[in-house]
Amino acid sequence: MAMGDEAKHKAEELVGKAKEKTGKAVGNEEQQAEGKTQQSKGALKQAVDKAKDAVTGGKDNKPRT
Repeated sequence: MAMGDEAKHKAEELVGKAKEKTGKAVGNEEQQAEGKTQQSKGALKQAVDKAKDAVTGGKDNKPRT
C-alpha cells in the first residue's frame, strides 16, 4: 500500500479523534458522533491496507511464498 494512503488514513482517524474531543468539550453530541464515525472509517481503512499488505507480501508488493 502506498505510504501516502497510510498517512491519509491515519490522519483521518486523528482528525476524527480531535473532532470527537472538541464536540465533547463544547457539548455538541452531533460533532462527537461525527468524530467517532471518522475515527472508525480511518481505522477500517488502515485495517484494509494491512490486509492488502499481508496478501501482496508487504509494502514492497512482493508476493509471499
